[in-house]
Amino acid sequence: AGAPSGGGAPSRAPADPEAARRRAERRMQRIGAGATELEQRLEDLLHSGLASADRADGRGSWDETAARMVDAQAPGLATRVRELGSVVASGPDWPARLLEECALLHLLDQGFLGIERLPAPLAATVRSRVGLTTEAADLLTGPDAAPVRDRWLVLAQQDSEDGKLTTRRIFLRGERTGRMALHLSFGASNHPLDLALPPGLMLDADLAYYPGARPLRAALGERHAPAAPGPVPPGCGVDAALAAYGDALRDDPWLDSWPVVLADVTPIPGRDGAGWQLADADGESALPLNPRCLGRTGLWQLAAISGGAPITVFGECGHRGFLPLTAWDPTPVSL
Repeated sequence: AGAPSGGGAPSRAPADPEAARRRAERRMQRIGAGATELEQRLEDLLHSGLASADRADGRGSWDETAARMVDAQAPGLATRVRELGSVVASGPDWPARLLEECALLHLLDQGFLGIERLPAPLAATVRSRVGLTTEAADLLTGPDAAPVRDRWLVLAQQDSEDGKLTTRRIFLRGERTGRMALHLSFGASNHPLDLALPPGLMLDADLAYYPGARPLRAALGERHAPAAPGPVPPGCGVDAALAAYGDALRDDPWLDSWPVVLADVTPIPGRDGAGWQLADADGESALPLNPRCLGRTGLWQLAAISGGAPITVFGECGHRGFLPLTAWDPTPVSL
């Protein structure tokens, strides 16, 4: 037979749903085997005592376990295992923090091993935490797509690098819905990412949330109008911020923090530049700042913007304190 006419590329064969189902089943089995192996690793650690983790080869042992989780196609488990290795001998209270992280990892293992018994939203959270993701295209145009149209205010844009990969986190909040959203994008180190949204812009756009018990991550869909400058966002006080994080933690126990906008708070430096706090205007409540940001020039920048007066600050409220990302002066300033 002769060759088909036309010079275009050959059409792609239609997807085989049965083959996709078998691949998904095999991956679930591999992750289950990895979770079972990790449970044994945690049990051995508790039997031998947390002090046994503080050995010369301790970090290497955790790295080896993390590599085995990667082999099991569970990158989420691998990330949490690496974090365990970084906690060991990292400060005077490291055994307590190691026990906390081990407990959360054990909870995630058990959640995955018994995932068929979980409510659908919590099961979706567990899948995402172990590393099973949903394609953005399916969220936006798939049969179960449910995009949310709103005017979304960009609250912060934050880049981080691990040497090979650049991760961009863009936080947004809907004007009508009041919902928080987090858009993630990734790219090779030292290469610009496609999507850049400076704080303060307002987007009339569709967002589709990834499934979970407390949805936050979202994919950006159609934009209905050009981006325009937005207002200073309304915010809440310290007590309401802590309540918001507590509510989110109830649904997703593996959350480290939850995005909130604080209104009318004053940054107060501690002694020797340590122990910073954000205090409500009435002086009744204060929220400690996350130790991760101590020593950053952004703290003194925050104090300079405030000048001792209350300001609006966006950041992440978590169990280690508040991590400020943007302040309004009245235009947004990235910290």
